[in-house]
Amino acid sequence: MVKPKKYEVGLDRNEANYVSLSPLSFARRTAEVFPDRVAVIHGDTRFTWSETYARCRRLSSALVARGIGKGDTVAVMAPNVPALLEAHFGVPMCGAVLNALNVRLDAKTIAFILDHGEAKVLITDRQFSPVISAALEILESKPLVVDIDDPLATSGELLGELNYEQLLDEGDPEHRWSLPQDEWDAISLNYTSGTTGNPKGVVYHHRGAYMNAIGNILAWGMSHRPIYLWTLPMFHCNGWCFPWSITAMGGTHVCLRGVEPKAVFDSIRAHDVTHLCGAPIVMNLLLNSPEAESFDLSRRIQIMTAGAAPPAAVLERMDTLGFDVTHTYGLTEVYGPITVCDWHPEWNARTVAEQATLKARQGVKYQVQEDFFVADPETLAPTPSDGETMGELMFRGNVVMKGYLKNPDATRDAFSGGLFHTGDLGVTHPDGYIEIRDRSKDVIISGGENISSIEVEGVLYRHPAVMEAAVVARPDDKWGETPCAFVTLKSGESATQADLIEFCRDNMAHFKCPKTIVFTDLPKTSTGKIQKYVLREQAKAMLNELK
Repeated sequence: MVKPKKYEVGLDRNEANYVSLSPLSFARRTAEVFPDRVAVIHGDTRFTWSETYARCRRLSSALVARGIGKGDTVAVMAPNVPALLEAHFGVPMCGAVLNALNVRLDAKTIAFILDHGEAKVLITDRQFSPVISAALEILESKPLVVDIDDPLATSGELLGELNYEQLLDEGDPEHRWSLPQDEWDAISLNYTSGTTGNPKGVVYHHRGAYMNAIGNILAWGMSHRPIYLWTLPMFHCNGWCFPWSITAMGGTHVCLRGVEPKAVFDSIRAHDVTHLCGAPIVMNLLLNSPEAESFDLSRRIQIMTAGAAPPAAVLERMDTLGFDVTHTYGLTEVYGPITVCDWHPEWNARTVAEQATLKARQGVKYQVQEDFFVADPETLAPTPSDGETMGELMFRGNVVMKGYLKNPDATRDAFSGGLFHTGDLGVTHPDGYIEIRDRSKDVIISGGENISSIEVEGVLYRHPAVMEAAVVARPDDKWGETPCAFVTLKSGESATQADLIEFCRDNMAHFKCPKTIVFTDLPKTSTGKIQKYVLREQAKAMLNELK
């Protein structure tokens, strides 16, 4: 006879002691606690938290009245405007799934996403009417189109049968909504920017969104009522979950339709901005703008960056400008950033250059993630903590996607062995901190030696004339592959191919140095990531031209 466990008998889960985790609860609490605090700033428009919460409820109510409910998809094509922020709450409040669209996609890809995600409603800013109109022409089954008629938009036409404010007028500001019964329910759908074939639809659940919103707060040491400037696209991994993080802290969302240095610096001054996020390209944009020369504040600004390590030279210059940089790492499949270079106080005694090198590491897992380590991609055995042995970065925990929508094969491959495989290669240092060395597809194999493109880029960024650099493999008849560097120079600066190659030879092993330098503007995704697959094709074409 099995003896009943004493902590289970009569101690069942019930409505009083269990509620599904969802970031939707943050909006309700903040509106109750700070009803009169400014929640949103957009140009001359100001909404308090009580007003913002009411607008979210009206959106939810209006969608319900039009037959939208659990499992339905609502797509939004918009820059960082109040409507997209409100959609992060109003759409899932009615059980629907938010699909924030990448605003730089072409019509064919947008049409694919709308069809694949089965969008019932499309809320779209009129600035994007040309591409949306073309996408709708492709679709056989068209969603209800709702226009965001933002007065700050400088172009575009209205395509829908009503605008966003009219839709809100249909809703009830006292709408009674409820948290999902199951926190595993989908909250949002984000499509990866596929480099080949169609993009994959990454599905987030309420639990993961809640956890990573809290993780952001803990990792950044964020104090109450931050003033957050939206320099990061809100469509990218749901703005790295910051629509929910900032709301949880009773903060203020300062909206920007686009990232332009003057607008960023002006907003920081005008609104006493405390925090902002962005890819390394955003930091480069700010550093190399004329406005940076006269930018002077008595307080420090917190900036979070993610992805491949910003070069140490960039981190040093950001520190001098007045920005405290927190380096994180993540992917769409793990809700944006989920690791952080957690700072040790004793590192403050290091030189600025040494601190920048430490900050450039991807670091350790967020408190809300269970596992993050480097492993052999075949055996899944963790690699030694020697700072040298390369392996693949792996994740396991609550802040990992449900999977890829309608793509069981890709989902199975991504979760092989009970871990999420990132495709990124890195090392574990003796102190346990992880550092990315490359994407598996970006490693350059020259004469049997592995060369990290990131390492070569880091050296190039140290040259005073270099603003941006990307290194890819160029096919070579003798060596198999050799490094080819694509470089953008700073305005007013000059350097030759010979100058940069000599600089690299003075600062790294000669076999790692680029054999070719191409001066050009670097192709980028809408989130600021350099499109290395485009550069690889260009490097390959260069070889063919020589034959």
